[in-house]
Amino acid sequence: MSKIIAVCNQKGGTGKTTTSINLSVYLALEGHRVLLIDSDPQGNSTSGLGIDKNSIEKSLYHILINHVEAKDVVLKTKVENLFLIPSNIDLIGAEVELVEEAQREVRLKRSLDAIKDTFDYVIIDCPPSLGILTLNSLVAATSVIIPVQCEYYALEGLGQLTKTINLIKENLNPILEIEGVLLTMADFRTNLTSEVINETRNFFRDRVFETIIPRSIRLSEAPGFGKSIYEYDKSSIGAQKYGALAKEVLGTGTGEQVSHEVPLAAESNQPETENS
Repeated sequence: MSKIIAVCNQKGGTGKTTTSINLSVYLALEGHRVLLIDSDPQGNSTSGLGIDKNSIEKSLYHILINHVEAKDVVLKTKVENLFLIPSNIDLIGAEVELVEEAQREVRLKRSLDAIKDTFDYVIIDCPPSLGILTLNSLVAATSVIIPVQCEYYALEGLGQLTKTINLIKENLNPILEIEGVLLTMADFRTNLTSEVINETRNFFRDRVFETIIPRSIRLSEAPGFGKSIYEYDKSSIGAQKYGALAKEVLGTGTGEQVSHEVPLAAESNQPETENS
């Protein structure tokens, strides 16, 4: 039975897309079949995997609005075992078009029901809002990863998010759980990072992942080349940390750094990397 994980926080800039892409890649590198769903109209998970979001013929929009079967939208990526349901700016229209539709909150779940068992993991990159697209993602999911940036106001709005998750669990999706809270963009040279880590762990207790994602130039650069951090610089600390996160999600690790030597499905023409 597949595990469907929504990566969700209504705040922008918390590392949702970076986490969605790189967690998906490292789960795939562990030998699992993974489907990444780009549920954000910005389409950054799509372009971050090297796919031109402006030239795709079918996207999540067509699944939600035109009832196109999910299997007809799934694309292969350059990473072995990793597949994508892409998105682009067309998805903005779905927010408006679904308003008057009956059972609009279960459109994604119903489409996934037909294909989810062909994947071990489905990762959903949610938009930075609590609108209908995020609602569809949470109704379809079995669990939620909440990225929290190690900066001021880090926990602002998380009360509303957890309330929303609880309401969905009570009314629409009784199996929904919090997979974990992921601390991102940590700068251990500052007292602020330590304060946010302590505050988050006091609030969420044992639901906080041991792995903490550092602030990293390499992680910021990789999407510009349409590559995951593994493809861009697999020796960087950011790559090691996302590898460790995948181990935690799989239940085979505790946040320690790991390395992978798994070939990509196709040549990626990756640039020479500098020291991280």
